[in-house]
Amino acid sequence: MTDLETHVASARPGALRRAAPALLGYAAVRALGLIALAAWSAARGKSAYTLLTARWDSLWYTRVAGLGYGYEVRLPNGDVHSNLAFFPLLPWLERLLAAVTPLSCADAGFVVSLLSSLAAAWGIFAVADHVYGRRVGICAVLLWAVLPVGIVQSMAYSESLFTALAAWSLYAVLTGRWVTAGALALLSGLTRPVGLAVVAAVWAGAITSFVRTRSAPEAHGAGNRTRAPGLDARRALGMLLAPLGAAGYVLWVGHRTGKGPLGYLDVQAGWRNGFDGGYAFARFVADKFTSFPSALAGLGLVVGVGLVIRLYVVGVRQGQPFPLLVYSGVVTLLALCASGYFGSKPRLLLPAFPLLLPLALALARLRSSRSALVVGGVAVASAVYGAFWLNGSGPP
Repeated sequence: MTDLETHVASARPGALRRAAPALLGYAAVRALGLIALAAWSAARGKSAYTLLTARWDSLWYTRVAGLGYGYEVRLPNGDVHSNLAFFPLLPWLERLLAAVTPLSCADAGFVVSLLSSLAAAWGIFAVADHVYGRRVGICAVLLWAVLPVGIVQSMAYSESLFTALAAWSLYAVLTGRWVTAGALALLSGLTRPVGLAVVAAVWAGAITSFVRTRSAPEAHGAGNRTRAPGLDARRALGMLLAPLGAAGYVLWVGHRTGKGPLGYLDVQAGWRNGFDGGYAFARFVADKFTSFPSALAGLGLVVGVGLVIRLYVVGVRQGQPFPLLVYSGVVTLLALCASGYFGSKPRLLLPAFPLLLPLALALARLRSSRSALVVGGVAVASAVYGAFWLNGSGPP
């Protein structure tokens, strides 16, 4: 059976029924968030739909979809904001959907985000269910839904699309579907720069699988040894496919700008964004402690970063599969060590769902009534915060 046939077989109606409680719970939490946003926006005389589809990055994606690449804004300080900074898969989908329906590109982005968020929830469930069981899978999805910046999952942004591709690629890695894993990693690399995390997870999983297979040949028997060349070929093909999306777009940008392979870094520099090992973010946090009440925000940032690191360490101690650790580690590293857009850190961490697995395990141990009470209370708080956040500063 090929990778594709195996993948299709796993997506049979029984798999959807198994995930149904998680998906229904996810949809309920997101509906609550949208209702809260609509009410808060109406009270302030704003359009909730505009906030979701026509602000910040959403506008840049729709411009790419409608006008193509080449649009840029020159700021008074000399910075150049080029739409080449935005990876192409989301605007491609927006353009495709707008071409075959009456929807505008902005409307199409909203639809893609909603569908992608459900696909992401299902993928998160599939990963957690495979590793820890159904109850933990449901809890993991609900925890992802109630994150404070969970409203971004319903925006015409690329986070939901990327998380869906990443989650299903990781599931394919965990279940040995190497070609599927590589193809989804390729697509994730066309969605966001952090697609490198998915590529790293595919390579980590493939290499450890190869080493494990070769180091214990006696455990496989003669029948499995005869299949090894085919398995090795699929692993190699998956590894080959994985980086092509990100590499292809970065090289194309370099060619387009005439600056070679590093051209994309120059584009990001125009947005004052880069990778400095976390130095700029550390200075940003330290500056918060120079006055009050900004020191409270600084304390919150320190606690938040500490919690993220703590969750990762707990995941290591609990024996999370190596590809999940590689993926969440790279996502976290890139998010926390980026040199710009400090307010975006929570949003950039949104795809790092394996960090939630220790919390999902703890939540799954509670009685159903108590876990429902916890999730319900956090969902209400998240909905209110999301409405406040998006009507205030929101995502840059």
